[in-house]
Amino acid sequence: QVQLQESGPGLVKPSQTLSLTCTVSGGSITTDRVYWTWIRQPPGKGLEWMGAIAYSGLTYVSPSLKSRASISRDTSKNQFTLQLDSVTPEDTAVYHCARAGRLKVTAREDGDYWGQGTQVTVSS
Repeated sequence: QVQLQESGPGLVKPSQTLSLTCTVSGGSITTDRVYWTWIRQPPGKGLEWMGAIAYSGLTYVSPSLKSRASISRDTSKNQFTLQLDSVTPEDTAVYHCARAGRLKVTAREDGDYWGQGTQVTVSS
């Protein structure tokens, strides 16, 4: 059974950098031929695909976030990380990591395993 768990700060000040980590168990981020994905859901809105890292290490970031977001991994810990620079209150959302067989995840059924999600609030 693959499990994903998000971790990171629940509160970030505007202009700061948000860093979230997804720890994977029961699967491998380097051998499972899937996409390890970050998705967020702002309050009252739908899911927004942010980006992903493939088993090869190749990364993909949403064009709307490309200047601020980056995804990396720590293979020794079986973790992948999202970094989002210069956050604003509009980045307030529940952030999810997920495993998916497709690059872009825009609905729950697009991912086969999901973390429970972590609330991030951007506020001074």
